[in-house]
Amino acid sequence: MRSRRLFIVMALALLSGLAAAWLALNYLRQPESPIRTSEPASTEVVVAARDLSLGTVLTAEDVKLVGWPGGLLPEGYSSSVEEVLGRGVIYNVVLNEPLISSKIAVKEAGGGLPIVIPEGMRGVSVRVDDVISIAGFVLPGTRVDVLVTLDQGNQQGNPETKIVLQNIPVLTSGQVIEQTINGEPIQVTVLTMLVTPEQAEELVLAATRGRIQLALRNTLDVDSVTTQGARLNSLIPAQRVARRSSAPRRATPPPAQTTRQIEVWRGNQVETETLDEGGSQ
Repeated sequence: MRSRRLFIVMALALLSGLAAAWLALNYLRQPESPIRTSEPASTEVVVAARDLSLGTVLTAEDVKLVGWPGGLLPEGYSSSVEEVLGRGVIYNVVLNEPLISSKIAVKEAGGGLPIVIPEGMRGVSVRVDDVISIAGFVLPGTRVDVLVTLDQGNQQGNPETKIVLQNIPVLTSGQVIEQTINGEPIQVTVLTMLVTPEQAEELVLAATRGRIQLALRNTLDVDSVTTQGARLNSLIPAQRVARRSSAPRRATPPPAQTTRQIEVWRGNQVETETLDEGGSQ
């Protein structure tokens, strides 16, 4: 009787162990549930599929959709490719940068340079060489000062150089082909600057009546300076040359001669001698 009870207890313990093992095995075989986070769901945002230069008209190859955290959406973003197609880029855009409304022109405005020019401003192009364009360092987005040199700086014909425009943005920099007097093709650099109508007049006058030169600025330096300009006679100090008079010089008349008589004793004799002024006999 006692052995039978022991057998029943052992059997129940074995069954309980097998049940526990089976439950643990099933729990471990279940797929892991995803970890829930408090981050908001992402939203698709239109970004640049490549580097886009100013004036580019957007096509399907220029843009793409990427997931963007819902809590960090950029202001003015586009969630559909159709919203940006055919619109012009008014600021340079780099790869994967969101195409927000302030970076692209309004619909049906087109592309190219005209959409970049703000209302009330003008784009003026000037022909320059490698020296004037600072050996290729003047690029779109840089700012320059414009200096002009006039051969006839004043009525005395003293050449003068003066800063006429300051902190002028450069919109574009490109190459064009022109012909020389002999008909030979040459490559010429043309810069387009963003100026006010008054500055446009000064820039054109400086480029046509004098020789212009550009000075590259730090883009963070927006202060204007006042200068007196530089003239040729300020670089080379004037040398005073003694002028010879063309009139003949008058001869100085010799001073009037006077004589004196003196007595000279030689022993017991007295002689009288006559001397000219100065002591000569």
